[in-house]
Amino acid sequence: QVQLVESGGGLVQPGGSLRLSCAASGRIFSINAMGWHRQAPGKQRELVAAVTSGGSTNYADSVKGRFTISRDNAKNTVYLQMNSLKPEDTAVYYCNANVRESALWNWNTYWGQGTQVTVSS
Repeated sequence: QVQLVESGGGLVQPGGSLRLSCAASGRIFSINAMGWHRQAPGKQRELVAAVTSGGSTNYADSVKGRFTISRDNAKNTVYLQMNSLKPEDTAVYYCNANVRESALWNWNTYWGQGTQVTVSS
């Protein structure tokens, strides 16, 4: 089994910054893409940013230029640096990872438990 544990959420004023971290542990042979999604009250979960094992990234238009995703493959950890935060960034942020637990197994997607980010004055 694979576990993803997020940290770094909290309350921040508009214009402020936060850095989220998500560490994967357990039975891991290989990790492909890792990413962050978010879900605001009453809205569907949406992709925020993703990064492949080779370092290619993609972002939601709403966060381009403000958020930066990165990963440390040696630590099986993905980060999300969030700058110039806006009230509309308020949501529960979930990390996910596409993991293969063995060379003979298929890829599976695992999710963290979520961390709350609140942007408010």
